[in-house]
Amino acid sequence: MILQITQNTGAVADTLHKAAAATPTIEQSISLWDLAEKGGPILIPIALLSIAALYIFFERFFTIQRYAKIDMNFMNQIRDHVHHGNIEAARALCKATNSPVSRMVEKGLMRLGKPIKDIEGAIENVGKLEIYQMERNMGVLSTIAGLAPMFGFLGTIFGVIKIFYQIHLQNSLEIGTISGGLYVKMISSGAGLLVGIIAYAGFQFLTHRIDRVVNQMEINAVEFIDLLEEPVKH
Repeated sequence: MILQITQNTGAVADTLHKAAAATPTIEQSISLWDLAEKGGPILIPIALLSIAALYIFFERFFTIQRYAKIDMNFMNQIRDHVHHGNIEAARALCKATNSPVSRMVEKGLMRLGKPIKDIEGAIENVGKLEIYQMERNMGVLSTIAGLAPMFGFLGTIFGVIKIFYQIHLQNSLEIGTISGGLYVKMISSGAGLLVGIIAYAGFQFLTHRIDRVVNQMEINAVEFIDLLEEPVKH
């Protein structure tokens, strides 16, 4: 009895060993490069759009950061110079300060002696130019946010076409027949949506930063106009 049990146990062990050996090894992970290859050529324009979006975002981010650096003591110094009638010193301070507010104030100082409405118009024109400089290429980033998902959808169409083409060639609905088209469909859609989301989020973030700088510019412009309407100290 013991001998028979031992033999049966050995037979079961041999069977399990052979089954394990016959079982194919399942790949546990896939690299990004493999995913890119399976996604097809449509990923090339999506990748180019992602590079452009990242470049524009960081270029605009650092530019807006530079515009946002406003010396809080700047207007106090301008006020002192204007109150004492030292306009040249105020203009020299504006030239030495690299900020949109300083350029707006400098334009206002150049229009001294003219009606307040003319001074306000000159300051407003400079402000519009400064805002334009901050918003440069923002439209491109917004376009990428909408264009990348469209490329992903185009990849979905290509994937469906590939699925039906493979079914037509092999006359089979096995998973191996349609998996190639499914890879193109899903990977291109996911990549397009991901790039679109990143570009949209970056656009909204930069827009918020620009709005904060514009608000600060408006506050300083109003403060400067109020300053000009104050009596001058002799």
